Amino acid sequence: MWPSLISKAKEGGLDIIQTYAFWNLHEPQQGQYDFSGRADIVRFMKEIQAQGLYACLRIGPFIEAEWSYGGFPFWLHDIPGIVFRSDNEPFKYQMQRFVTKIVSLMKSENLYASQGGPIILSQIENEYQMVEAAFHEKGPSYVRWAAAMAVGLQTGVPWVMSKQDDAPDPVINACNGMSCGETFAGPNSPNKPSIWTENWTSWYQVYGGEPYIRSAQDIAFQVALFIAKNGSYVNYYMYHGGTNFGRAASAFVTTSYYDEAPLDEYGLTKQPKWGHLKELHATIKSCSNALLHGLQNKNPLGEMQDAYVFKGNSGECTAFLVNNDKKRDVKVLFQNVEYELPQHSISILPDCKTMAFNTARITAQYTTRSTALRQKYNSIKKWRQYQEGVVEFEKTSLRAKMLLDHTSATKDRSDYLWYTFRFQHNSSNVQAVLNALSHGHILHAYVNGIYVGTAHGSHQNTSFTFEKTIDLRNGTNNISLLSIMVGLPDSGAYLERKVAGLRRVRIQNKDFTDIAWGYQVGLLGEELQIYTHSGANKVQWNKLGSTADRRLTWYKTVIDAPGGNDPVALNLGSMGKGQAWINGQSIGRYWTSFHTSKGTPSQVRYHVPRSFLKPKGNLLVLLEEESGYPAGITMDTISIAKVCINVAESNASAIKLSCPQRRNITRILFASFGTTSGNCENYAIGNCHSSNSRAKIEKTCTGKNNCSIVQSSHFFGGDPCPGIPKSLLVDVKCT
Repeated sequence: MWPSLISKAKEGGLDIIQTYAFWNLHEPQQGQYDFSGRADIVRFMKEIQAQGLYACLRIGPFIEAEWSYGGFPFWLHDIPGIVFRSDNEPFKYQMQRFVTKIVSLMKSENLYASQGGPIILSQIENEYQMVEAAFHEKGPSYVRWAAAMAVGLQTGVPWVMSKQDDAPDPVINACNGMSCGETFAGPNSPNKPSIWTENWTSWYQVYGGEPYIRSAQDIAFQVALFIAKNGSYVNYYMYHGGTNFGRAASAFVTTSYYDEAPLDEYGLTKQPKWGHLKELHATIKSCSNALLHGLQNKNPLGEMQDAYVFKGNSGECTAFLVNNDKKRDVKVLFQNVEYELPQHSISILPDCKTMAFNTARITAQYTTRSTALRQKYNSIKKWRQYQEGVVEFEKTSLRAKMLLDHTSATKDRSDYLWYTFRFQHNSSNVQAVLNALSHGHILHAYVNGIYVGTAHGSHQNTSFTFEKTIDLRNGTNNISLLSIMVGLPDSGAYLERKVAGLRRVRIQNKDFTDIAWGYQVGLLGEELQIYTHSGANKVQWNKLGSTADRRLTWYKTVIDAPGGNDPVALNLGSMGKGQAWINGQSIGRYWTSFHTSKGTPSQVRYHVPRSFLKPKGNLLVLLEEESGYPAGITMDTISIAKVCINVAESNASAIKLSCPQRRNITRILFASFGTTSGNCENYAIGNCHSSNSRAKIEKTCTGKNNCSIVQSSHFFGGDPCPGIPKSLLVDVKCT
């Protein structure tokens, strides 16, 4: 997807692609590096260069990013005496070794701008100021060391630190957030540019949480304000978020990442966000001479209105007219000319006269994403299943007379850890209360091999208590508790000290915390890699059963790729919680049983890149932790099915409707030139309507991939309501 994503970013007016170097991706085992496949950062940089764009490489190596362990490989945790992100010799040694490795790799391929390459900026650390105070005197000294270490690598390009107001010279302090135009105090030295490394276009989603939608107007307002205040660099976080494949997502973060970005999870343009920002970028670039060479002045235009004016010696002049009032439209006088400013908006005048763009007025089209069911996998005969056994104490080889930390035991090799113990019960009372305190994230409880219940935490509170009345038998009883992680934490001070899993276990008020426990890391199916073609032959698969207890069951089937080029997704709405693989490649964790406050799953469809698929004979394997039913799974394709415009006559005279590539406008769903009621999501003909609207649009647009519409009374055969402001709303189907 890289070439297509970079191409769409360039088409959207971007000049630079910003990316992380993921330490746990590139060095999963100490000293064993991986720069192949999706980890081929050199190929990614060269693709950026081939398309004529620049790059910013955020080496970190702490990145946060809702990425497991903040990008750190878990083997760091086991280095004696280590303290992450502190003036700590073991940590600094490992950090410098990795940063040097990445810089040397980039240099060896001539990828820095000083060598003729695309990388014009690098980043060291990330948002350290948020935790710095927790490290006391070891914090500031670590910041100074990290800056000096990075600069000493002599890349020939500047280094930045995000959210680090006191970044040491010559490292540039940068802003992260949604409103850096309002909150950023600016560079800490006059010889540094004003940089915004993360303009959050949305927000990450967690299981149980609703998606966060940030409007195109608000993003555009903040970008324009930042530029008006002498900003020189803005990066969108994310412009494309994509998918957290495998076990990359941090604690409770969904597999889908920043689907509301200008390019959605599947790489489709999210309109009007993508188009509105494209128009903003083009307008700002048209002001380049004044912005680069002019002197900025701020002039008040009203109580909550200002003009930021850039004037150059050669007559260049650009103005940003800002209305900070979030409730009222206003009229302002600038250079003896009256301008109308919508509430909370900025008008850009490239020549200090003509309004070329307003952040609140959208002329870009709106798009509607749709799904098409392409394949049903409801044939029970085509499914096979393999059920994991419940692990009991006698089967374990790892023992301890204490409850081990989940992450220290698994070392991030698996989400799963069995905690088991046995005890003697000699009483006529066969019922007792099992109480278990866990620091995360999920617990499945079994007594004598029989499932008795489940509990889990949440992103807001990972800790929880499981409590259930259980049946015991006289004699020996086996308690098997399966602890499951949903990603490692990604942030916070002293990350290496954070623990998970069971912390206390009681049965009928008797404490079993410090007895002999047996452990098994991971599941047998994981160890045998039965999600691969070769591994699948290592176990005996059975026909799909009708038993109600489908917990801890592996399912497999063989599927073909759907035809066409549209993005592909598995609809896992019939499943509960688990992981899925296509041809041995993980498409991530799923958790459709964790509903939002509205009673719907946080995520139902899971992206399957077409690069994962062969035309025929693809192995689909799922590990279901709960009781989901695989015969309800479907394969869907994702596309832009509808395109809509809703533009006031005063905002644009010429409007373009455009379907995605390989699709044409096949049906006019609605068309009205007049005083249309509503918007692109819910519309109706108003009191004033040109009766020729549909016919003119059909003649101009039907059967075409794109069409241009002249928004004028003449085009529509006469003015339907003279003297009244009008708009055009057109909604079309793309097939």
